[in-house]
Amino acid sequence: MIRLSIRRKILGIATGLIVLMAIASVLSMVMVSRVSGQLQQLTESYIPAYGHLARMNIRSLERALALRRMVIAKMQSPPDEQGFAERRSLYEAKNAEVDQEAEGALASVNALIEAGNSIADTAALARIQSRIDSANKDLRRYLNDEQERLLSLLDARDFPEISKSLARTDALRDEFNQKIDAIRADMLSLVVSHASTTMQEEHRILLISTVLTALAALLGWAFSALVGTGISRPVRRLLEGTRAVEAGHLDESITITTRDEVGQLTAAFNRMVEQLRHKEQIRDTFGRYLDPRVVERLIDRPSTIATEGERRVMTVLFCDMEGFTRVSEGMTPPGLVRVMNRYLSVMSEPIRKQQGVIDKYIGDAIMAYWGPPFNEDADQARLACSAAIDMIERVGTLRTELSELVGVRNISISSDIRIGIATGEAIVGSIGSELMMSYTVMGDTVNLASRLEAANKVYGGRCLVTEATISAAGGAIEAREIDRVVVAGQTRPQAVFEIMGRKGELTQQQQTLRTQYSQGLAAYRTRRWEEALGALNSALEAVPGDGPSTTLAERVKGLHANPPADDWDGTRRLDYK
Repeated sequence: MIRLSIRRKILGIATGLIVLMAIASVLSMVMVSRVSGQLQQLTESYIPAYGHLARMNIRSLERALALRRMVIAKMQSPPDEQGFAERRSLYEAKNAEVDQEAEGALASVNALIEAGNSIADTAALARIQSRIDSANKDLRRYLNDEQERLLSLLDARDFPEISKSLARTDALRDEFNQKIDAIRADMLSLVVSHASTTMQEEHRILLISTVLTALAALLGWAFSALVGTGISRPVRRLLEGTRAVEAGHLDESITITTRDEVGQLTAAFNRMVEQLRHKEQIRDTFGRYLDPRVVERLIDRPSTIATEGERRVMTVLFCDMEGFTRVSEGMTPPGLVRVMNRYLSVMSEPIRKQQGVIDKYIGDAIMAYWGPPFNEDADQARLACSAAIDMIERVGTLRTELSELVGVRNISISSDIRIGIATGEAIVGSIGSELMMSYTVMGDTVNLASRLEAANKVYGGRCLVTEATISAAGGAIEAREIDRVVVAGQTRPQAVFEIMGRKGELTQQQQTLRTQYSQGLAAYRTRRWEEALGALNSALEAVPGDGPSTTLAERVKGLHANPPADDWDGTRRLDYK
C-alpha cells in the first residue's frame, strides 16, 4: 500500500483542481475565441454588407434625382447648359457610388464565404452575391442604353419621347430597388441569424463556465472534506486519547486508520501509552514493596534522588505493636498474615495521608520519614506529629477489626501501639550494593526515633518525641515534657515529650494532667520528693492509669527512700535498645 503523506494529499488535490481549472480556462478561451470570431464577422462583414446594400438604394435614388434635374435644365428656355453639366457630373458620380457600394457588398459577402461558415449560410451568401452582381450589371446595361437615348432626345428637345424615356428609367430604377430591397432583407435575416447564433454561443460559454466553476468548487469541497475528515478524525481520536491519558485511563489504544503523518503520530501515541502503562504497572507493582512516592521519583525524576547521600534535616517515625508476641501466639500462618496486613494497612494510611514516606516494615514495626525532596522543611515535623495522632486514634477500631479477623481469644485486649519521633540531621540517599539499592535515611536521628519508640515501654506512653520535633511542629500539637533521657549510643541528654493531641483539643482532665505532671517533674528535678509525689498523685487523679505519671511517681518514691548522689541532675539513662 502506497503511503501518502498529508503534504502529498494536499498537493494532489491542489494539482487536480489546477488541472480542472486549466481545462475550464482552455475550453473557455476556445469558445470565447469562437464567439470573438463570430462577433468580428458580424461587425466587419455582415453589418457592412447590409450597409452597402442599404446605401445602394440611397445612391440609386440620388442618381435618379440628378437625372431629372438634368432633364429640367435642358427643358428650360433657353437651356441651362451649365446646370445641365453640373447635374450630369453629379449623376455620373452617383452612378460610380452605386458601383462602389455594390463592389463593397460583394467584397463583404465574398469574405464571409471564404471564412467558411455553415453550409446553409455559405449557400445563402453565394445566392446574395450572385443576385447583387446580376442586379448591378443588368441595371448598368439598361441605364447606359437608356441614358444615351435620353441624351439624344434632350438635344432634339423631343419632350414626348423624353417623358417616355424617363418613365422607362424610373421603371428600371424601381425594379433595381426592389431587387436590392429583397437582397437586403435576406442579408438582414442572415445578420439577425448570425447575431442570434453568436448570442447563443455566448450564453453557452457562460453556462459551461458556470458549470465548470461549480464542478471545480464542488470537487474541491468534496476532496477537501475527505482530506479534512481523514485528518480531523484521527486528530480528534488523539485528543480524546490524550484526555483519557490525562485522566489516568491507560487501558485503550487508538486504532490507526491512516498511513500518513497522523497515522505515524497515532502509532507513536500508542507506543507512549504502552510505555506509560508499563510504567504504571511498575509503579503499582513496586508501590506494594516500596513507597509509591519513592517509586514515582525513581521512574519519573531519578535525578532528584540522591545516589551519593546527602545530609539533611529529616523527621523519622518508628511505630511498633505492643503485645505482638501475645497476639501471634497460637495463630496459624494465614491468620497471622491477615492480622499483620490489616494492622500495617491501618497504621500506614495516616502516614500516607500526611505525606510521609514509608521506608520499610520490620516485622510489626513501621519506619517512615518526612523531609526533602518529598516535603518542605517547615512542614515535616507537623505532618509526622499529625500522622502519629491519627494512628493513635485508630487503635480502638483496629482492636475490634483484629478481633473479628481471628477471634477474641487470640487477641489481647490490651494490644496497643508505641510511636517514637525524632527530628534532626540524617544521611539521605540510595544506599545498598551494586545488586540492590534502597532509598532510605540513617544516622543518629533514626536511632533516636527507634529508642524513643522502645522507651514507651518504660514510661507507659504511646508517643514520645524529641524537643526538636515539638519546636519544629510550630504549635500545631499539644504536648507535655516527660523526662530528660540519654538513650543507648548517645551521651547527650534529650528532653523527651509526649504528644497529647492536636492544638486546642485537650479535655479539662488532660490539661490538669499536663499541669500537675509538669509541677511534679519540676519538683522531681529539684529533689523535692514529697511535693513531686503530691503533684503526680493529682495528675493520676485527673487521668487514672496515666503511664508517665505512674512511672515517675515510682521513681520519686525510690529516690526519696534512697537519695541520689550530689551530681545527680534528674537525667535517666536508657541503656537498652
